[in-house]
Amino acid sequence: MGYPEEKGKRSESYQDYDSKQSSSRPTSAGYNGGSPHLGRASTSGGAPNLPSRQPSTLARNGTNSSAAPRTFAAIKNDYREVYRDLTQIYKRKIKPLETTYNFEGFHSAPLTESDILAKPMVLLLGQYSTGKTTFIKHLIESDYPGSHIGVEPTTDRFVAVMNGSEPRVIPGNAAAVSADLPFRGLDRFGQAFLTRFQVSQCPNPLLENMTLVDTPGILAGDKQRTERGYDFTKTIEWFAQRSDLILLFFDSHKLDISDEFKSSIFALKGQEEKVRVILNKSDMVDQQQLMRVYGAMMWSLGKVIQTPEVMRVYLGSFWLTRPPNVFEDCRALLEKEQADLLKDLRDLPRNAAIRKVNEIVKRARLARVHAYIIGHLKKEMPAVFGKKSRQRELINGLEVEFVKVQQLYSVPAGDFPNVAAFRQCLEAYKFENFAKISNTTLGAAEEALSVDLPKIMSRFPHNVNPLLEVSQKNPFLGPPEPFHALNSNSRGDIPPSYWHFSSVDKASARPIFQSLNPIEGKVNGSTARPYLVSTGLSNELLAKIWTLADWTNDGYLSEDEFAVALHLIRAVESGGEGILPAKLPDTMLP
Repeated sequence: MGYPEEKGKRSESYQDYDSKQSSSRPTSAGYNGGSPHLGRASTSGGAPNLPSRQPSTLARNGTNSSAAPRTFAAIKNDYREVYRDLTQIYKRKIKPLETTYNFEGFHSAPLTESDILAKPMVLLLGQYSTGKTTFIKHLIESDYPGSHIGVEPTTDRFVAVMNGSEPRVIPGNAAAVSADLPFRGLDRFGQAFLTRFQVSQCPNPLLENMTLVDTPGILAGDKQRTERGYDFTKTIEWFAQRSDLILLFFDSHKLDISDEFKSSIFALKGQEEKVRVILNKSDMVDQQQLMRVYGAMMWSLGKVIQTPEVMRVYLGSFWLTRPPNVFEDCRALLEKEQADLLKDLRDLPRNAAIRKVNEIVKRARLARVHAYIIGHLKKEMPAVFGKKSRQRELINGLEVEFVKVQQLYSVPAGDFPNVAAFRQCLEAYKFENFAKISNTTLGAAEEALSVDLPKIMSRFPHNVNPLLEVSQKNPFLGPPEPFHALNSNSRGDIPPSYWHFSSVDKASARPIFQSLNPIEGKVNGSTARPYLVSTGLSNELLAKIWTLADWTNDGYLSEDEFAVALHLIRAVESGGEGILPAKLPDTMLP
């Protein structure tokens, strides 16, 4: 999990730092610049965040600290049902429209089940030695197969880091044909690319709901003129289209944007809402220098990214071992910036689910217009003679035919494809072989757009549970009050089986929980407090019960946690205050 003893064993591979200092770097002190956990909270409390190697203050100052073991679990993905329903809608109502009217030849191949069910993908881009691989190791708190870190360009291939039952590497050719992996479209880039692509699998809670894609360090100077053997920019574009978050890495000592880096950023056009910029190793400069470095980087980005909005930039420092000459004057700022970045990752499952619904809607609208165009061209062809000349006439006057389709079917002009690209694709087909307009097939797609997909969107909560401050997590903390629990003087005998989750009456707790209008399956303290207070227990007792039941320590109660809270209340009512355990037994966890 990244404690000092373990870090000493693998320290040499972690040295992603200037070569002048790599020999003097300590390899036993865990350090990363400080970032909170993601997922389940640690046993010491705090908001649920990404895994952290942040040591105590003593550890930062050079004194060893024996931190208590931290617990870590994956981001809970509550949208699997959405993905399954979305898959069925696509297969039954949208894919038939695509296959009937040759959608693949003009736009893209039909989606596979693995494409829709694929976990959210995070793409990491940046010049060499900016800390991309180190960032992945920082998140998953372990090595992954095939990883290597150094000051020279070390990551020479695209590496998709995914969850797996055991550490292993799947070569690119095998990954591109696997039905279980969302990489089947990569074979278009040829053998030269597939030999430089691999899937690295390792068991990790974070990777259960997320895929991290490490990319080759983008070169500068004469090195960028070296032929890679495949279209690097097109490959970046392919991954960017399928990614849910794109992280651009900059080094505080390496702000130049090479030609290859510039072309890679241009390939992100249309994906700007996914892009986040990370100014890594920000603690390698002092506060005054950091201000100047930040300004210089924004100036460089402004010349490359032509958008009216200012791109979000995060300051961070994701070290695996502590360099000897870091600056501490901006530590509080860096911790806040890293917390903001990790919140983006925490929100990824929900945002990815919404994005996939949006992509299916866009695809269905495009497939519908495509069917109208193909059916119209088929209808305009003569029955017997003059087919070749008529086809040429239709191709040359394609703009006019688009207008006819728009007027005939009342289709918005913005739904039509690019005329020049569509005309080029038409050259490969004979119009007489096109399918006629099928009201049945089009009707199914219309139903998906007007009924099925809006229903799925309505299942997403409009308000997301925010992170709570420590003071907000327990609604009953406050000045102690006299204990006046009901039946507090009775010391009933409670059997050992009572302290097992199977004895929790979830059936009776469920309607109460639902009446509190949970958001994303959870209720906060202010919502649950009125009902819990109505039990007659004191705030002091309810505060203890809340702490025991909120085993995720996020300030919210899920349905299971709420049921356990009611279970503990009944225990107090039967056996008195002393019946509550100091720590919730493991047998009480579902």
